[in-house]
Amino acid sequence: MAQSEVRGKAPAVEDAVARTPAAEGAPAGHGRGGSRRRLGGAGTDRRRRRRRVLRWSATVLAVVILGTAGAGYLYYQHLNGNLQKGRRANGDDSKAHRTAPNAAGQTPLNILLIGSDSRNSAENVKLGGSRDHAGDPPLADVQMLIHLSADRKSAAMISIPRDTRVDIPACTDPDTGREYPPTNDIINVTLARGGAGCTLLTWENLTGVYIDHWMTIDFAGVVRMADAIGGVDVCVNQNVSDHPTATVSGGSGLKLTKGTHKVKGEQALQWLRTRHAWGDDLMRARAQHMYLNSMIRTLKQQNVFTDTGRLMDLADAAVKSLHVSEEITSVKKLYDLGMQMKSVPTDRITSVTMPNLKDPQNGNHVIPDEKNADKMWRMLRDDVPFDKNGGKPDGKDGKKDAAGNKPDKKPSLDPAGLGVLVRNATRTDAEAAVPQRASAITQVLVGKGYALAQADASGSLAEDKTLVRYPSADLEGDAQAVAEALGIPMAQVQKSTDVSGVTVVVGADWRSGSAYPKKSEPKAGDLPENSDAVNGSDTSKCMDVYAPYRW
Repeated sequence: MAQSEVRGKAPAVEDAVARTPAAEGAPAGHGRGGSRRRLGGAGTDRRRRRRRVLRWSATVLAVVILGTAGAGYLYYQHLNGNLQKGRRANGDDSKAHRTAPNAAGQTPLNILLIGSDSRNSAENVKLGGSRDHAGDPPLADVQMLIHLSADRKSAAMISIPRDTRVDIPACTDPDTGREYPPTNDIINVTLARGGAGCTLLTWENLTGVYIDHWMTIDFAGVVRMADAIGGVDVCVNQNVSDHPTATVSGGSGLKLTKGTHKVKGEQALQWLRTRHAWGDDLMRARAQHMYLNSMIRTLKQQNVFTDTGRLMDLADAAVKSLHVSEEITSVKKLYDLGMQMKSVPTDRITSVTMPNLKDPQNGNHVIPDEKNADKMWRMLRDDVPFDKNGGKPDGKDGKKDAAGNKPDKKPSLDPAGLGVLVRNATRTDAEAAVPQRASAITQVLVGKGYALAQADASGSLAEDKTLVRYPSADLEGDAQAVAEALGIPMAQVQKSTDVSGVTVVVGADWRSGSAYPKKSEPKAGDLPENSDAVNGSDTSKCMDVYAPYRW
């Protein structure tokens, strides 16, 4: 009987609740306790007290477990309820293609981190220091792609300077329904032309890299996250004061002495926003990379992912600070992303800035350095590590497809029954179109079984790169099969509303020959020299301060 009462939770709870203080303190001979004392003597009394202690312990334990589980569940629901979400892409004309799985069936993960300069709250106006822009549409002043390799053994952080002039596709604001036509402008305006989904779509069309998620954070969010982390070490080679000068207005307010400092809260925001004291936007990107690398090292040292209290603080700060794409449906998914980043060693994390050139139309802007930037984008699409500290990932069969990756969709028709239109787009600003180029590639397709292929006689176009376009999802597999037959990379297969069927657009990169020109395979760590690469384990880097801002 006693054994049953100790092991069974329900009897223990019931008995403990029934025993009131008055009953426990009743005189001998009254009630059940007194009766047992007389009959069993001192030994029985000791056993009774032990049973009572065990029953009380079981009761308390049950309450604690149920209470903790309930509080944990409620807190989890609270976090999920505060997680702000939005549409992943605010347009349909994406030129990106998912990277094919590796031999283990794994695929890379790409997340676009966007820092907004929004001043649509009193807190952000105060931190941003510019009341004149209160209520203006936000600009994407920080844009950084976080790439996790398929095997989760390496990672890269790639920045595009905010004043980079690019082609921006048509976008639709998900809240108002307002449609924005395509334009050519600096990339930071994308956030004001349909939100983060428009920024993501612009990145995809520029890079050909499929982006899984986006996250945005504003001034106040940076401060909250920096406080939750507890501070991050940064370093300057000279005393710095980023303040207004006689010739340049504004400034972040950052003021530090030479050496290493732990910054958090508003001072962390100042570090991330500083531009003039570093010299330009390109150096600001370097300072941001140094901060993030230091933050990752700090989190790893704190073992924050195994410290429940610290993790809850960070989770609470994250849901208050981040606005995420709709595929991140819960705090658990956000946590899982963090755990995947945690698994990457710091010496396998590389931060870079997109290779760029001065914009000939505006000296204050830059444009992509196409040759070097395209090399970097191809490394991302092929999941080639940016560092040299690990092995090269394998493809599906242990080898990379010569075209860059393989089809991942099945064709809906046999080649003999598929109509394919071939267009000549070999014209450039410097050279005329190659005569009969569309006809020559049409014959190649006919020889590969595409009997219905025909050349477009409507005139020549101008495209830098050869593309295979298709109008709807049901023809994606067919377009991929055509690309594979011609040796064209899958990243150059695009959905487009400008075509009515599968269309091969022969670009200026294929002005001769019957096979698409093969490019040499990129090697791990073979980054362009002007990418300003910083390794995540390098603690020796300090920022140089532009002379007018030294003190």
